[in-house]
Amino acid sequence: MATPILFVKFGLVLILLSLLAPKSDCAEYVLTPDDNSFLDDLQERAFRFFYEHSNPVNGLTLDRAFTDGRPPHGKDSHTNIASTACTGYALVAYCIGVERGWITRAEAIARTTATLTHFAHHAYNIHGWFYHWINQATGEREWKSEISSIDTALLLGGILTVRQYFAEDKNIVCLATEIYERVDFQWMLNGHKSWLSHGWIPAGVGWDNEPHPDKFLESRWTDYSEQTMLNLLAIASPKYPIDWKTWYDLKRNFTEYGGYKFMAAVPPLFIHQYSHAFFDYRNKRERYEQFNMDYFQNSITATEAQRAFFMSEETRKDFPTYSENIWGMTASDTAAGYRAWGAPPRDPEMNGTVVPCAAGGSLMFAPEITLSALKAMKSQYGESMGIYKRYGFTDAFNPDPRANWVNQYVLGIDVGITLLSAENLRTGNVWKWFMTNPEATNALKMVRILPSGTDPAPSSATTIKPIFALVIVLLELWHATSTM
Repeated sequence: MATPILFVKFGLVLILLSLLAPKSDCAEYVLTPDDNSFLDDLQERAFRFFYEHSNPVNGLTLDRAFTDGRPPHGKDSHTNIASTACTGYALVAYCIGVERGWITRAEAIARTTATLTHFAHHAYNIHGWFYHWINQATGEREWKSEISSIDTALLLGGILTVRQYFAEDKNIVCLATEIYERVDFQWMLNGHKSWLSHGWIPAGVGWDNEPHPDKFLESRWTDYSEQTMLNLLAIASPKYPIDWKTWYDLKRNFTEYGGYKFMAAVPPLFIHQYSHAFFDYRNKRERYEQFNMDYFQNSITATEAQRAFFMSEETRKDFPTYSENIWGMTASDTAAGYRAWGAPPRDPEMNGTVVPCAAGGSLMFAPEITLSALKAMKSQYGESMGIYKRYGFTDAFNPDPRANWVNQYVLGIDVGITLLSAENLRTGNVWKWFMTNPEATNALKMVRILPSGTDPAPSSATTIKPIFALVIVLLELWHATSTM
């Protein structure tokens, strides 16, 4: 028969185990049947964009399409414009499509093989890097675009994902490995010890109509933004690695709003989403010297802060159509053209526009506020304003009666981040596939981003000491009960 002493000991053991067990950085969110039904539809529509607007011969994916399914055509300046980053998202979309029964494995392998063959053997590259925008039919450079480091990185995200998802296909594995290992990350430093360049342009006439020689862009990746996957892929590169300590040379600028504090170089929410769709930062934090950043929690906080900004009395005073579920701002089309905007702080051009992929890309971080937002947008404006069509949400819309504007396009990168984020929320599959690459797991280890419960950083010492003090007290109580 159990004695009071045994109950006391059992309770002490439970307390001790709870203290020593690793803690999760994010609570488990349980999707309801209605949530899953909504996400099934949203994801299938997003997949449809990549399947319908990728060239089956070379794999190149259009930068955008009309919300009703038509590609840009005629005198539209976007006609035949494909995007290297969109093509990276398309590769992941094929994997998701197979898992969800929207495409056969054989079809996905054919699409994937065509894409990788093009980038391995036909696409123009310099030191392994690719142009930002290209002609979908010919693969030639478009819009005087740059050889882009971030767009190449997003392409590599897709390429390394399919390398693992189709690991049984030796041709896919070989092509993917060839493309990644060819990228010369050291060259993209352009002489700097730590900061990668945004890109390079060949000799010619620039956007300013002035002639120029071959040159690197002046801008560099100097701080925390959407490019962390670029830094990590560079650090783990099998052939052209850069020093792992360059990670800690990135500037760390923080935004504070309404009690929230998070690291960010600029306000658009996409900077917290793109790299996170591939690299799994969950339950990990930096363990190096004074650095102790939890990047996953940082993205959660950035998302929560943006929602709080749009719910604030100050914001709603000027734009009453914003609410707890109608919010979101990240780089997007607007009625006045493309804007790389975000919040907080308030953008001077803010006009009531809502960008659904701001919430969509953060589904994997904060589903309790992002999923309800997307469902409310569809419910309130899906039919009444026509914001939800063949590929899901339009890129942006403005429900303010003073504007009453709906974008006619969807953008591939915005459809893509929504698709990947939704899949990570539901299954974690994109993280699982990408992180199976040894370079991905090694990169996080090399920069000392480790599981939260291991090898605590010095800055955590003040919280560790009380725990050990409590453990000692519990052991003393144990001993006392043994003498009762």
